[in-house]
Amino acid sequence: MQKSAVRQKIARIVAGGRPRVLDLFAGCGGLSLGFKAAGFDIVAGVELDPDAAASHGLNFHPGDPLHSRARDITTLKPENLASDLQLGPASLAVDVLVGGPPCQAFARVGRSKLREIAEHPEAFRHDPRSRLYINYLDYVEEYAPLAVVMENVPDMLNHGGHNIAAEICEVLSSRGYVCAYTLLNAAFYGVPQMRERMFLVALREELDAPVRFPSPTNWISLPPGYEGSRAVALKLHTLTEDNDSNGYYRAAPKAEARLTAAVTTQDAIVDLPKIDARKQLSSGELKRGARRFDVPIQYDGHERLTEYGRLMRVWPGFAGGPTLVDHVIRYLPRDYELFAKLQPGDQYPEAFAQAEVMFEEALKQAEEKLGVPIGKGSKAWNELRAKIVPPYDPGKFPNKWRKMEADRPSRTLLAHLGKDGYSHIHYDSEQARTISVREAARLQSFPDGFSFSGTMNPAFRQIGNAVPPLLGKAVATAVLEQINSARAQQSTRKIAGGRHQ
Repeated sequence: MQKSAVRQKIARIVAGGRPRVLDLFAGCGGLSLGFKAAGFDIVAGVELDPDAAASHGLNFHPGDPLHSRARDITTLKPENLASDLQLGPASLAVDVLVGGPPCQAFARVGRSKLREIAEHPEAFRHDPRSRLYINYLDYVEEYAPLAVVMENVPDMLNHGGHNIAAEICEVLSSRGYVCAYTLLNAAFYGVPQMRERMFLVALREELDAPVRFPSPTNWISLPPGYEGSRAVALKLHTLTEDNDSNGYYRAAPKAEARLTAAVTTQDAIVDLPKIDARKQLSSGELKRGARRFDVPIQYDGHERLTEYGRLMRVWPGFAGGPTLVDHVIRYLPRDYELFAKLQPGDQYPEAFAQAEVMFEEALKQAEEKLGVPIGKGSKAWNELRAKIVPPYDPGKFPNKWRKMEADRPSRTLLAHLGKDGYSHIHYDSEQARTISVREAARLQSFPDGFSFSGTMNPAFRQIGNAVPPLLGKAVATAVLEQINSARAQQSTRKIAGGRHQ
């Protein structure tokens, strides 16, 4: 049955049909957008988070409430999704399956091989999280995609002493796929962010095409921390012989210094409207409370547009309009003055030390005004300190804060943006604030016409969890080339067959 479905799908694509994508663990749709930009049709996305699911539906199936509904892959059978969305028989509904099961899913697997677990999944029935990859593989089995693309954190290559990516390749290889995985950094693919991720690609054997990963378009010398994390992820490759015995790992295509320089943070956001946090605070414009996307801000950056900014403004199907509704920031009244005094690249220890200086200055002024000393540890002393100095131990939270450098790509955006945003303080000291939702979207390469459902915090979380669309597009383009290669081979065989008749 599966081989018949594969043949039918190949025939459809050979006839000129666009490859159709189902995105599992879709989030708001970063990977979907990348595939759409590369020329794929997005059939559907499956996402548990209600806000992210609503965002996916809003952007890829506007006006259709069926596609904005949150769905739980652990309870939703593959055939039921096809029926629910009226896709027809599941085995014929899609050509490509993409997505990345959350990394927590692998925490309880232990030393067992995924191939063994896939064959005996009941052994893990007590931990629903450990079944997420099994559910993913169930969808592969039911939908018989021509290609599978998985994305995840580099730690997936060295999780609890074993290599999850290699084990997934082992399972897929046993089911008729040619499989490989690698580590790609988004900064090498036009994304203004140094974000390291694992990508796994599997192609049906019938396509007769080798797996290839996209060549870099940009160059940057990555900081030691990124090279270090890559080394840790790949450690198993040198420590064990049986970790990747079938040769599934591929070294990432090499970036060269002759390439265009990586897109910087300033390139990405300099054209967006300026937000003077201290001025808005003093005027009462910036207040405590939920940040909703209901106050349009006029876009005024035409004269500041960079090449990257222009791409974000004119992205086909997601072009930016005359106003922005999600260019909103956090209410952090204690810290705006401190942000203004930080230097680019400063992290929490530097911020804490600067705050101590500011406190001593404020204490001296308060004592001069009162005409008497303020005792250390007194109520007045503690209240003044709390208004200026963050409460965290700099020895325990060295990386909690970071002021971005204008002339480099940003550091990795995380879902934790939904909680505080201190990891990405704007490089412009005059604005003295953390980044806005729209700025975070720009750093992830979401175009200005891409909408996020919910309020500020859910939007930050969606953006931090997403695959950068431009990185997704690079991977999708490579996959499409491999599918088209198979299409060309099939067409050549038909022509040759016709000549011999």
